Amino acid sequence: MKGNPKILAELNLLLAEELTAINQYMVHAEMAENWGYGKLHEVTRKRAIDEMKHAEKHIARILFLEGTPTVSKLNDIHVGADVPKQIANDLQGEYDAVKHYNAVIALCGAEGDSTTREMLEDIEKEEEGHIDTLEAFGDQISQMGIAQFLATLTED
Repeated sequence: MKGNPKILAELNLLLAEELTAINQYMVHAEMAENWGYGKLHEVTRKRAIDEMKHAEKHIARILFLEGTPTVSKLNDIHVGADVPKQIANDLQGEYDAVKHYNAVIALCGAEGDSTTREMLEDIEKEEEGHIDTLEAFGDQISQMGIAQFLATLTED
């Protein structure tokens, strides 16, 4: 089925964002593991896997719409030097992703592609869940301080 060129272009831009997030989150997860924050490693690693699943959905949809997935393009990766910076960078990426998803969802509605719109709505909800987790981390740091927050993230 031949897809709408505007939607295909946006799906490839979203794919680049997901591929970028995978790389950023995997680096952050491994940094957390290296620092001994095993629980943070697992949460961040799971988020990377969620983004892999999103990328897979984009690739499948692009192929279904007879487009060519661009998997060689990444956006700038923002690796944080410490946990608060990592959380801030990841949170900004998620805010940007939700904004972009909402714009493409609106485009799909305007162009009459309800299947792609529904797929993107499902992904956008998962991105909002990532925001919720990252915002909670920020709140916890503010309320208990970075040292106590980090102490809760080590292995038992």
